[in-house]
Amino acid sequence: MFAWFWVTLGVAFGSAIVPVISVEVFVLGLVASEPGLHWLLIGAAVSIGQIAGKLFYYLAARGSIRLPRFLHDRLHRVRPPSRRRDRWHRRTKWLRGKVEALRERCHRHPHWMTGTYGVSSLIGLPPFMATTVLAGLADMRMSTFLTAGLAGRFIRYSALAACPAVFAGWFHH
Repeated sequence: MFAWFWVTLGVAFGSAIVPVISVEVFVLGLVASEPGLHWLLIGAAVSIGQIAGKLFYYLAARGSIRLPRFLHDRLHRVRPPSRRRDRWHRRTKWLRGKVEALRERCHRHPHWMTGTYGVSSLIGLPPFMATTVLAGLADMRMSTFLTAGLAGRFIRYSALAACPAVFAGWFHH
């Protein structure tokens, strides 16, 4: 009976891990094919799956979990100097400086980071993946991460699941 709930949760989890999967398209397709499903349950399944998947990025950015050896070695290996690498390093110096300044600002103003993350979880701007990683880098409390993320994602995907029913009601009156 609730197989769709577990499938939805799994797709949402997968879309959080592999961001090329569109959970929005899945939700709209699900609601169109199964109009009897309650939009609040769909919102709950998607929000739980999304935050469970994003938790890995948050914990990795926080340093609480180690990346698999092949990723860790690839990201942290010492490479011999080259002209190309030096040129790339010079070109991206300003970006690395901006990211470090943003990280420092988040440490100084934790409520600012909570607000940014909460808004991102609701509307997707700034990108939710980026604010998830930034929340980990800024050492946001896990309870805040879970609460703000679940609330924002629940509202976002419940509203998305309710939209087709709202429009269908308008056209039938």
